[in-house]
Amino acid sequence: MIVKVCGMSDAVNIRLAEQLNIDWMGFIFYPPSPRYVDHRPDYLPERQQRVGVFVTADESFILSRISLFGLQLLQLHGHETPQQCRALREISGLPLIKAFSVRSAADVALTRHYEGAADYFLFDTPTPGVGGSGQSFDHSLLDHYTGATPFLLSGGLGPDSVSHILALRHPRMAGIDLNSRFETAPGIKSIHRLQQFLQSLGQAAL
Repeated sequence: MIVKVCGMSDAVNIRLAEQLNIDWMGFIFYPPSPRYVDHRPDYLPERQQRVGVFVTADESFILSRISLFGLQLLQLHGHETPQQCRALREISGLPLIKAFSVRSAADVALTRHYEGAADYFLFDTPTPGVGGSGQSFDHSLLDHYTGATPFLLSGGLGPDSVSHILALRHPRMAGIDLNSRFETAPGIKSIHRLQQFLQSLGQAAL
């Protein structure tokens, strides 16, 4: 299972989180977000894949962040069309994650237009902003997803979510995205909470 920790911003916190058994580390390039990274931190992870999170951003801005941060995956949370996703994947040469806010089965059905345009989907909780709400959506809606693209589950996952995560048996679920419920402040993760969660996840999966 892929474990992504998103919304990182502080060099010391990044160094500590890098020592944990996580796969991807996300950096948010959306100015309204309290986790917005407006400059390159003094340290970036070397053990994890670096994921850049964008919301309906200009192509030139995305490419500049790829270069400055050495990004290895792109995550799009806005109103990007399938054509835009395909074009960005081709221009950047990077794998792409397309996020969807899930309120109903109709939202899940939108993914069919993006088959072949993204390497992963991400299912998140609808919010007035973009992610980081600490709230979950109705995971029974995942039963409506019958596509071929693997997905990550996001939205409201916290230290108490281990048993629920392991109970989800969807054949296309590839991983989880952790963010606000592991924070001590926006952009700062509790290493202790993450470590305990990952240990529980590993132990329960044995």
